[in-house]
Amino acid sequence: MNDSSKHKFHSAGEFLESAKKIPSSLAILAPARKPLSYGQLSQHIDHVVSLLNDYGLGKNDRIAIVLPNGPEMAVAFLSVIAGATCVPLNPAYQEKEFDFYLSDIDARAVIVQAGMDSPVRSVAGSQNIPIIELTPLKEAEAGLFNLKFTGKTSANPKTGLSAPDDIALVLHTSGTTSRPKIVPLTQRNIFASAYNVSLSLQLNDSDRCLNIMPLFHIHGLIAALLSSLTVGGSVICTSGFSDTKFADWIERLQPTWYTAVPTIHQMVLELAEKKILNTEQAKFRFIRSSSSSLPPIVMEKLESTFNVPVIEAYGMTEAAHQMASNPMPPLKRKPGSVGLPAGPEVAIMDDKDNIAPNGETGEIVIRGVNVIKGYENNPDANKKAFPRGWFRTGDLGYFDVEGYIYISGRLKEIINRGGQKVSPREIDEVLLEHHGVLQAVTFSVPHSRLGEAIAVAAVVDKKNNVTEKELRQHVADRLAPYKIPQQIIFVDSIPKGPTGKVQRIGLAEKLSDLLKPEYISPETETEIIIAGFWQEVLGLDQVGKYDNFFALGGDSLLATQVISRLTKEFGFDVPILTIFQYPKLAELAANIVQSQFSSTDENELINLITEIENLSEEDVVNRLKN
Repeated sequence: MNDSSKHKFHSAGEFLESAKKIPSSLAILAPARKPLSYGQLSQHIDHVVSLLNDYGLGKNDRIAIVLPNGPEMAVAFLSVIAGATCVPLNPAYQEKEFDFYLSDIDARAVIVQAGMDSPVRSVAGSQNIPIIELTPLKEAEAGLFNLKFTGKTSANPKTGLSAPDDIALVLHTSGTTSRPKIVPLTQRNIFASAYNVSLSLQLNDSDRCLNIMPLFHIHGLIAALLSSLTVGGSVICTSGFSDTKFADWIERLQPTWYTAVPTIHQMVLELAEKKILNTEQAKFRFIRSSSSSLPPIVMEKLESTFNVPVIEAYGMTEAAHQMASNPMPPLKRKPGSVGLPAGPEVAIMDDKDNIAPNGETGEIVIRGVNVIKGYENNPDANKKAFPRGWFRTGDLGYFDVEGYIYISGRLKEIINRGGQKVSPREIDEVLLEHHGVLQAVTFSVPHSRLGEAIAVAAVVDKKNNVTEKELRQHVADRLAPYKIPQQIIFVDSIPKGPTGKVQRIGLAEKLSDLLKPEYISPETETEIIIAGFWQEVLGLDQVGKYDNFFALGGDSLLATQVISRLTKEFGFDVPILTIFQYPKLAELAANIVQSQFSSTDENELINLITEIENLSEEDVVNRLKN
């Protein structure tokens, strides 16, 4: 499969035929698992397609997948797209989100891992959608599984593999002024994009990709998984990035490349700087970055640390991922640029739908085999997004004299939280469901690691004594953890533009004084201990009592390091969600102290309550007696 013409497929069926010609080559690997060969993979896909067909599920029938990251998720995706339409959903979604997405896509079935406690089960039941239980075969090769169907088998079984113009993958893209849009990607779309990625990275059958990206997202599915398999290479399927396991994966599984968002690249650099990761053991041929802008300084450090080229690419869901990419050597890579067009045609369009000359700034537009022809059931969005056969990306940019693309701004208000796209309107609506919230506007704030973080300005009914912690928990109960606002500030009124409309862009600057609390030293012993952990993890000289972990530059990856230290220090398991629910130092310290009560004798309890509430021992003893 070295010859590029041999991996230009138009459907999963064509890919399967090619895979059967290299039966002994390794396709899927995973930590502590037996590798899965192409012969075994193709045989398993054929088996799953046959099972689905017998159950009455076939071409263009939409099957949602709710599985943790790993080899089973990868093989389930490949199996479903071969004979039906795959709709991968984030396992972290809450009931409200599953209810929307399952009804919006008209799902025919939901694949859920056996034993997985997920709200999707009750939602599927309420919508009369059959559940298909997936049981991983842990002792078998990585990715193999059994399926158990619930409900009755259809009286009309289906047959056949999906054709190039059948819908392979359905994803949603969020908007700020409208409901999330359905993005139907055909077999031809996704395999064209996989081909584009493989060409731009010069992938071949000796390459081995370490996938640490979520497989419910276009980045992991196409750039890591499908691009590798279509050239006969291997993919190491992990549970996601882990700062404690990454070095071991590099040493034991010897990947030749990995692709990730900038936040993860920064974590990898920290592992190298702390000597946790021995860079001499890394056998990378290159490193790829996409889904969010890669700071030039991070690119420079990665290249000098690993002595390999770092390739920044530009992608989006509507293009089945890749639109542009910096080229491999000996061609030039330009820090700050997303590179050259890498698959579709790319142009700059003005506000009158005219193509602008090189050097002028305008909206980036694309067209090509990998680009969707339109959103599903959304004529208004299609009219705006597809002028004269082009697709408007919503990004402002320009070409330099050498044809490299630079993104200079975003037209859309989507918050790009380290590559995870968040609709502020969705968070607004959830907050407005709270009885004490009168107005709520979600907006982005600059973040040193994620690029952007989530903040909320809220006007509340003062009679209800609404707290920031209460509102954060309200969101946490209804939306995925990455959508929980890092900061919530209370205002008497929300700044508006000249027309009376709230303008999200610029709110961070207008409300900057409220977003940065006055420094007050940590006071209690617990606060001082936690402040020390924050200073160590965040690289800061001081942390204040009311500082917010995420506002200081923290993210979910650094949060795991803090949680690990807290668990070790205080002797009990601290849930990772705790730091999202209590991101302020004083709040987190109080929660940690309260969590110790169940395993504390009365004397210790008196000391702990005294610490939290600054009461005298006599007052605490009287309270306990009463």
